[in-house]
Amino acid sequence: MSDAHSFDIVSKVNLQELRNALQQAQKEVATRFDFRGSRAGIAFEESPPVVKLTADQPAQLKGVLDVLQGKMAKRGVPLNAFRWDPPDTLPGGGAKQQGHLQQGLSTEHARDIVATIKALGLKVQPRIDGDAVRVSAKAIDDLQTVIQAVRAKGFPVPLQFENYR
Repeated sequence: MSDAHSFDIVSKVNLQELRNALQQAQKEVATRFDFRGSRAGIAFEESPPVVKLTADQPAQLKGVLDVLQGKMAKRGVPLNAFRWDPPDTLPGGGAKQQGHLQQGLSTEHARDIVATIKALGLKVQPRIDGDAVRVSAKAIDDLQTVIQAVRAKGFPVPLQFENYR
C-alpha cells in the first residue's frame, strides 16, 4: 500500500449521452403540436461543440430550451455543462440562442477549486494538471473531506472525481 493517496477533479461530459439527449429533443420538437409548422429546432455542431436553438418567438424558444434540458436531465447530462448566450431576436420576428459546451476545467475554475481546498486547512496537496486538479494526501479521510467540500461549494461547471487511489 502506498504512502500517498490521490484523486483528480475533472469536468467532462459524456458526448454520446449528450447526442442521445439532443436526438430525443429534436424528435419531440418535430412532433409536438405546439411546435408544428414553426421554425423551432435544435442543431448541434461537433467542433467547437455548440447547440443552436431556433424558434418563431422568444416564448417558443424557452419551450425548446425546456424540452432540451428535460431530455438532458433524463440522460444524466449535467445542465450546467453549457454556457448559454442570451437569446437573440431575428429581424423576421424569430429567436435564436446558442449554448457552448464546457469540457475540462478552465484556469479560473481550477484556481477557485485549489483555493477552496487550501482554505480547508487540511494536510492535502492540490495541484493543477492541465484541465484537471490532482489532490494528494496521506490520509484517505482528508481526501473524503475535500470531495465533500468541493461538492458543497457548488461550482458552475459539472465536476467529477476520478482516479481515486
